[in-house]
Amino acid sequence: MAGLELLSDQGYRVDGRKAGELRKIQARMGVFAQADGSAYIEQGNTKALAVVYGPHEIRGSRAKTLHDRAVVNCQYSMATFSTGERKRRPHGDRTSTEMSLHLKQTFEAAILTQLYPRSQIDIYVQILQADGGNYCTCVNAATLAVIDAGIPMRDYVCASSAGFIEDTPLSDLSYVEESAGGPHLSLALLPKSEQIALMEMNSRLHEDHLERVMDAASKACKDVYAVLETVVRDHLQEVSALLGDRGTA
Repeated sequence: MAGLELLSDQGYRVDGRKAGELRKIQARMGVFAQADGSAYIEQGNTKALAVVYGPHEIRGSRAKTLHDRAVVNCQYSMATFSTGERKRRPHGDRTSTEMSLHLKQTFEAAILTQLYPRSQIDIYVQILQADGGNYCTCVNAATLAVIDAGIPMRDYVCASSAGFIEDTPLSDLSYVEESAGGPHLSLALLPKSEQIALMEMNSRLHEDHLERVMDAASKACKDVYAVLETVVRDHLQEVSALLGDRGTA
């Protein structure tokens, strides 16, 4: 990464964004008719697909049944074509296992699991193209898919990342910025209550700078929320219009 200027003197990043600006987000809900809920999202060049099944009866071992709430099962994977390197094992590697656990923790904090005792909710997320912010993009895709499945949540879960380059906090890092080796924070937030569902820091950062980086990530999560809410409203209008058309047919 030597010699690459991540932030220009005018305050612009490699891709032309300002420090606190998100990459462009595009999303669709209800992309798989066979699933209970599904969504596809693009954040910049990072693309993810989320599919939700359930709530349904526990499958396999009954030992994991929870009598007072639903079990949330999350699986993360990367398509073999998602990066420039061809991966032989898109499933089962350490990163996928770690990501699956992070997603499980995130959605256990948001889904009203107590409404579905002795049942299971499955969330499958796949990265189709990776260009930074994989975990965050997956959280945002899964949030839309859970809403599409009609599963009640305390709030949306919105995720974004933040870094710290040349004394400036940067929001929603791209792959180039993540690879630069600076501190990198991932945050999943319930925006209305400002409750943190998950926070991860990948390297050391002086505590004097932590609050500014946290604020940048938190603001980015709220910006993501505004986009996701628009996607949900547009989807509801489309579905209502379709149902209305069928009712008059």
